[in-house]
Amino acid sequence: MSASNEVLKPGEPVALHRKATPALYVALVVCTVLAVFVYKLRADGIFACPATGYGTDSYLTDCTAKAYGDYDHGAFWFGLEPEAQRAAAAADALIVGSSRLEFAFSGASVAKWFASIGARYYLLGFSNTENVVFVGPLLQKLQPRAKVYVINVDRFFDDDRISPPVARILQDRDSGKHYEEKQTWQSIHKVLCPTLPFLCGTAIAVYRERDTGVWRMNGTGRLEAEAVSDGQPKNADRWDHYAELGEKFLAQLPVARSCVVLTIVPTVETRRAEATAIAAKMGLPLIAPQLDGLRTFDGSHLEAASAERWSAAFLAAAGPRIRQCLGEARAAS
Repeated sequence: MSASNEVLKPGEPVALHRKATPALYVALVVCTVLAVFVYKLRADGIFACPATGYGTDSYLTDCTAKAYGDYDHGAFWFGLEPEAQRAAAAADALIVGSSRLEFAFSGASVAKWFASIGARYYLLGFSNTENVVFVGPLLQKLQPRAKVYVINVDRFFDDDRISPPVARILQDRDSGKHYEEKQTWQSIHKVLCPTLPFLCGTAIAVYRERDTGVWRMNGTGRLEAEAVSDGQPKNADRWDHYAELGEKFLAQLPVARSCVVLTIVPTVETRRAEATAIAAKMGLPLIAPQLDGLRTFDGSHLEAASAERWSAAFLAAAGPRIRQCLGEARAAS
């Protein structure tokens, strides 16, 4: 009996098993949580997007992964990108509007044109077809010194809607911290992706150059190109109201009305009739060249070649007015 007890030692294995089971369970739970967290970052977070667009002068404005999304609105509103803010405030020409404007004016021809006249420009466009609800107060924060403004009229003079990023900024008291966290994740994303490329995906991401506001797109997605077209007039009963909002916006700008250039960037079903009517009600011309063969890369934004052609045509038409406004400002100073 005693010999049998020495061999089996029944109490010890049971005790060890009881001690080991909770530890093993905790370890499995921790590993599972970490695995889920990493998966969410890779599938839905910033790591779903490539980090190939970062540079000494650029940051990630938007990652199309649903758990990251927009950073740019908060970056400007909360002052998280001070170099970009300073560049926008110091620009001689400020070009404002939506993402359509950003892609239309981000080509080499625009940079060369402004360089040829020795002027600084800044593209202050935002995703979500941003409008005066956000851009108006933002300009009050920035206090820009621009001598000429180019405005994409496409849904810009509109207070019928508030974009999701702006709704969060204005209504969520913790939105500042939320955008600070996004900024922190960019620092991690920027370092880890080149080192461990398997961690990062290829979802579409957009980067902004801090000194000019130019956008660069990286990544891939299911995008369907489509030809530019003009749409049928809609919401004509709101056009007077949009023109009134336009007048209020212009009244806040520290430039003469003659130094505000209205345009509409072509897209699929362009709201040209609406833009033309709004400009006419405001007593300003609409400079919006109509060219054959323009295409979008996704059914909304001009593809690179079309953007180059259209922006060059726009500057050829609007150039004399822009030069005059910049020249008069320099002469006055």
